[in-house]
Amino acid sequence: MISHAQFSSEPWGAAPGGDPVQLFTLRNAHGMKVSISDLGATLVSWHAPDRAGRLGDILLGHDTPAEYLASTTYMGGLIGRWANRIAGARFTLDGIEYTLDRNEGDNLLHGGSAGFNRLPWEAEEDNGSLVLRLESPEGDAGFPGHVTVQVRYTLDDDGALTIAYEAITDAPTPLNLTSHAYFNLSGEATGDVRGHVVSIDAEAYFEVDAGMIPTRRAEVAGNAFDFRQSAPLGARLDWPNAQLALASGFDHCYVLPELAAAAAAASRPQPVREVARVYEPGSGRELSVRTDQWGLQFYTGNHLEGEKGRGGHTYSKYAGLCLEAGGFPNQINMANPAQVILRPGEEYRQVTQYRVGVRTGV
Repeated sequence: MISHAQFSSEPWGAAPGGDPVQLFTLRNAHGMKVSISDLGATLVSWHAPDRAGRLGDILLGHDTPAEYLASTTYMGGLIGRWANRIAGARFTLDGIEYTLDRNEGDNLLHGGSAGFNRLPWEAEEDNGSLVLRLESPEGDAGFPGHVTVQVRYTLDDDGALTIAYEAITDAPTPLNLTSHAYFNLSGEATGDVRGHVVSIDAEAYFEVDAGMIPTRRAEVAGNAFDFRQSAPLGARLDWPNAQLALASGFDHCYVLPELAAAAAAASRPQPVREVARVYEPGSGRELSVRTDQWGLQFYTGNHLEGEKGRGGHTYSKYAGLCLEAGGFPNQINMANPAQVILRPGEEYRQVTQYRVGVRTGV
């Protein structure tokens, strides 16, 4: 659907060093509004109507820029240069071994200790969309190449927020971008997502080791990871399963079959298609996820217990869930690393769309 979004901006305090931070808001024709900060290109809030037309914020978040920078949850942030983990914080590219920022044990997580979610982005309006740009210099977190990144947020009148990523480089480098938004479709500041009903169109996922590094591809059939048919999340979290126990919930990458096969053949993403749905029966809100990527990290907020949230609230375990589209964790050290290597003269492109609507029935 064509976007007729209204656009506004306002000061949103300052980072601890004193740099001003802005908050930008996109509104559609039906009163839905999404707010995004130029600090970390962060999705701060998303007010969406329930089945009775009442607006509620379906994203977890913090009150101030300082709280975002103090948090280790990556709440709503734009993640780069590398989403998820790289084992041993090292990789080899074109015969050269690179050592990266170790910010989670021996691994690199979400771009390192100064990842994209912690940096100021340049922002401007473009035909009702918000466009943010960032320069990532050679050696950033140990990665080669100077990378220029652009992300465009567009809200349409059908309730879809489209996130379109682009990037170029002057030297070969791994690149894997995603959005780390935490959803709770109830629109309440308290509670958890155990009552949400989830479907994920995938026949396989990656099992992980104690460091949350993928070890092998496993079939979902016959176990707690099978969301090919919609299932209540809480019941699945309670299943006895060694992988769930290891991660304290879901924190695993699903293999999106058609997209993975197409990307492997073409070394680049394909047209977007729906890969997941989440429904919250109490509010009637339903989230659809569409992407052109081949991996979908499903995370159930396993480590949110005690995290300070908006309005003085404290989040609980499973307070929100993430559906992060991108390449596979540690893919640069796995099969098909060419899929996640950006080279000079090429352009990284990724599109992920989150659409929120309502079901009128129970």
